[in-house]
Amino acid sequence: MVLSVNEQTFKQEVLETSKTVLVDFWAPWCGLCRLIHPLLQELQMEWSEQVKVVRVNADNNLKLATTYKLKSLPTLLLFENGQLVRRLEGFNGRDDLRAALKKLVVTSVPKSADLLNKGMVTTSLDNTTQKAA
Repeated sequence: MVLSVNEQTFKQEVLETSKTVLVDFWAPWCGLCRLIHPLLQELQMEWSEQVKVVRVNADNNLKLATTYKLKSLPTLLLFENGQLVRRLEGFNGRDDLRAALKKLVVTSVPKSADLLNKGMVTTSLDNTTQKAA
């Protein structure tokens, strides 16, 4: 399950955690936001030990939307040790997001990337299943 955060809980859930956090800025009227949500849920389930996925309703949290200079929705921000390290925006649908997330996980979560590259874990991000060693 992807955790919903707001301006009151953002600091604790994102900035003060040692875990890598992927923040999904979305809005109820955004069709692409609704389309990618199941993919983010899959990512949360598969990588829950390495990556925490949270959602922020941009319409209800304008201060956060302004702070992180959102230009479009959905916008995904990756935080490591409370610091913004990557920004994903402007993707066109699930396949584009899937490729971006796979690259993000492989480049930003080294421990997970090592296991993935050695075939020791499975992932649905590339629509293939890697065999366990």
